[in-house]
Amino acid sequence: METVFTPWASLGGGILIGLAATLLMLTLGRVMGATGVLSGVIAPTSRQDFAWRAALLAGMVSGPLAIFAVSGAMPTVDVPVSLPMLLIGGVVVGLGVTYGSGCTSGHGVCGMARLSLRSVVATATFMIFTFATVYVVRHVLGM
Repeated sequence: METVFTPWASLGGGILIGLAATLLMLTLGRVMGATGVLSGVIAPTSRQDFAWRAALLAGMVSGPLAIFAVSGAMPTVDVPVSLPMLLIGGVVVGLGVTYGSGCTSGHGVCGMARLSLRSVVATATFMIFTFATVYVVRHVLGM
């Protein structure tokens, strides 16, 4: 399996995520962690809390539609693993988010920007286990 390096698309996406996280912090004083946003939509604490979270999720989901409107083609997504692997990955990520008190976007983007020691440790842990997982899956298991 080959991973295609896309520096310009990655830079653009990173800038948009950083801008969105900054605007959310400036306007509402909230951290933009994707799992926290999602859990607040599932179990909102107030109508206002639900509204901004639902709007943010709608923006995340509508991204491919914006690309379609500009380019005339839907972005292609290639997921080179089976459904059982996706489900196992989802459970592992869910456990990590629960025990790590947040996800990669909350810790890696927002927490690191606020110089949170907990987020620095969490992000380093995410990265170490990501590198190890990719190494094992690609080079040990040969998938």
